[in-house]
Amino acid sequence: MDISPHKVAYVIVRARELGAKVGRWDTPSDDADGDTILESRPSDGTGRELQSFIRGLNEDEKAALVAIMWIGRETFDDYAEAFETAKQEAIGPTDKYLLGIPLLADYLEDGLESLGVDTSEIEDEIYRKV
Repeated sequence: MDISPHKVAYVIVRARELGAKVGRWDTPSDDADGDTILESRPSDGTGRELQSFIRGLNEDEKAALVAIMWIGRETFDDYAEAFETAKQEAIGPTDKYLLGIPLLADYLEDGLESLGVDTSEIEDEIYRKV
């Protein structure tokens, strides 16, 4: 692979956190407390942090992330083919493309599993740090 499993695991963890957010159910202020941790609020930096992380990857890592997602989504079954296609078809920001995909974390995890990579321990380590 052209990206470390640790970087993919980080995206998985953050995408799961982002996917768990729900619409706000209280007044329009942006005051947050322990009861509102799962609400999507302007002050929540989870999405911006994940976008920034993906933007910071080099072009091969971005293509690899897309390729792994495609394998997990069963669009491709061959990593080399998926990787080359991702490099050739990269026309827009990778972060916007990936973050617009429902079930991104699941597809990445399934893609890694298809490639024989288990990131469960890495994900646990990242969750403990977050």
